[in-house]
Amino acid sequence: MLCFLCTPHSLLLIRKKRGLGAGKINGPGGKTEPGETPREAAIRETREEVGLVPIEPRYQGVLRFAFADGYRLEVQIFTATAWEGLLCETDEALPFWCPRESIPYEEMWEDDILWLPAVLEGETVEGEMFLRGDSLEFWDLRRVDPGPD
Repeated sequence: MLCFLCTPHSLLLIRKKRGLGAGKINGPGGKTEPGETPREAAIRETREEVGLVPIEPRYQGVLRFAFADGYRLEVQIFTATAWEGLLCETDEALPFWCPRESIPYEEMWEDDILWLPAVLEGETVEGEMFLRGDSLEFWDLRRVDPGPD
């Protein structure tokens, strides 16, 4: 699950400090705990990683990742335009505000440039990605009807 906090001109990104994607830039996020909805996980993970609590995060899609080593991951995507709390660095993430026109895609997962622009324009996406290490080898990405929120 990923949650991007957005203003009209910028978004909150993190440099991940540990775990899958350590060193890469992404949005705050993580795993859904047992008994927790993806939206609840978006709120909790964002608070844990950057100190901000998203208010009414909006569902904007799902991506399913398969890695050559057999690892699989499903990632729900959320955005929020309102939040509370104080932005802070944690042991998991170094957060920073980034202008929308200069998103550092070259420091992000290779697939992010395929779907993040659509999400930032309010689209809902669904897709499958196959990666060998950090290299994207195959993808299928669609814009879909968001359905009921």
